Amino acid sequence: MKHGDFTELAKFYGNRPGYSRVVLECLKNHVFNTVGEGKVADIGAGTGKLTENLAEIGLNGFAVEPNEAMRAEAAKHPWGESFVWSEGYAETTELADNCVNWALMGSSFHWADSKLAVKEFHRILVPGGFFTAIWNPRDIESSELHQRIEETVYAEVPAMKRVSSGKSISTEEMKEKLLSGGYFKDILFIEAPHVEIMTKERYMNTWKSVNDIQVQAGEEGFRRILGKIEKIIDKFDEIEVPYRSRSWTVQSCKK
Repeated sequence: MKHGDFTELAKFYGNRPGYSRVVLECLKNHVFNTVGEGKVADIGAGTGKLTENLAEIGLNGFAVEPNEAMRAEAAKHPWGESFVWSEGYAETTELADNCVNWALMGSSFHWADSKLAVKEFHRILVPGGFFTAIWNPRDIESSELHQRIEETVYAEVPAMKRVSSGKSISTEEMKEKLLSGGYFKDILFIEAPHVEIMTKERYMNTWKSVNDIQVQAGEEGFRRILGKIEKIIDKFDEIEVPYRSRSWTVQSCKK
């Protein structure tokens, strides 16, 4: 398995958490009150975790995902009818000029070439449109259980370097990535906590969907990690998993 290759993990991706409805509703109101209602684009959409949340708050538009296995998983869900799915990348979405009022990337902007991606988002957005990069990392510090699980993971791979989950990203870092090209302005940061209650099976499947840990731990090491996590959660009927949706939104300078 390679960094960033989710083909083998697509079947587990539907178990991942969604995003804070509070954050998405706030951003929806901000975007549409500023530039008017219109279509949205979920770019790097995966199997559609963010797409589903956008459909739930009444939005429709486009979902762009480069991985065929991910798109195939998304096609199994009825909410996908609100969005037209297509193959494409953050740097080359293949969408038309000025076709959306709001573009988003959910837990995927860190995989993109940010300089090329922001130029592409500027192209597909209407004048004054918005782009949001959002992540939903676990709020590990708020839970002793999840602190213990995190310690277990790092005990197996002490030198592990996580590909960004959005937890450690700063607004200064995002300003550099989103504003330096001159395509966007006025960065807005919004975050909010949310909790998902998972069965043990779903919780374990969320771990099986994680690419960077599997790559660094190796097949045997990752199997040991899963076994240790299963022992930790064995006494629970359900797992309460705290998350924190963290988003950065910028407005296109296009006139």
